[in-house]
Amino acid sequence: MEIAWLGPAPKDAPTLIFLHEGLGCVDMWHDFPAELSETTGCRALIYSRLGYGRSDPCFLPRSIRYVHDEGLKVLPELIKTTGIRDCILIGHSDGGSIAIIYSGGTPAGPLRGLITEAAHVFCEEITIHSIQQARKSYQKGGLRQKLEKYHGTNTDCAFWGWNNTWLHPDFVNWNIEEYLPAIKKPMLVIQGENDKYGTLAQVDAIARQAGARAEVMVLPDCGHSPHNEQKAAILKAMAGFISSIFN
Repeated sequence: MEIAWLGPAPKDAPTLIFLHEGLGCVDMWHDFPAELSETTGCRALIYSRLGYGRSDPCFLPRSIRYVHDEGLKVLPELIKTTGIRDCILIGHSDGGSIAIIYSGGTPAGPLRGLITEAAHVFCEEITIHSIQQARKSYQKGGLRQKLEKYHGTNTDCAFWGWNNTWLHPDFVNWNIEEYLPAIKKPMLVIQGENDKYGTLAQVDAIARQAGARAEVMVLPDCGHSPHNEQKAAILKAMAGFISSIFN
């Protein structure tokens, strides 16, 4: 897997682990991890899941439980292998769902808190509609060219692995709410009011069922990528949340 480290050595500071969206990778976080690392004094680990960015490709089709596999198997092994002792997960979209599954479905010993942006805990009609529109844009619009800049030879793997899985007929029953009550670390739950991939019902479900304190931040005039669309506000909110955990 493609991995990038930023900031102080792991033994000197907690680690922020960045978990990308369904079409994301290391480079698509841009300079946000570096700025949050500098602001908080934390180490940052950013990685591309298999089939994304500069990581090795993966076999397709993906399982409907691919997010479960990432949260229950891949992420725990990555944390163990890298020797991380204290961490906060920062997950965007699919990455947020992976963070929830890891936090509520494993012992999660190194975990001190988690931040989600536009996370899903169940499948909504608005999500399916927007993913259908993304397919049209990939086939006939400019989406493929845009993604190729970041994913290179993994572009088709990244897109179809995500798109075909979410549009599988059985995916309408996908649900990870069962993991929420077992989360025992504080959460910051972020969502844009104009997110075309999910409604505020996702935020409500997370905050209502989480087994620990869950702060909610809903941003007006913001879509699916708050850390890009309202960067200054998100940096401030995340830094404050992280400070409240370690200070």
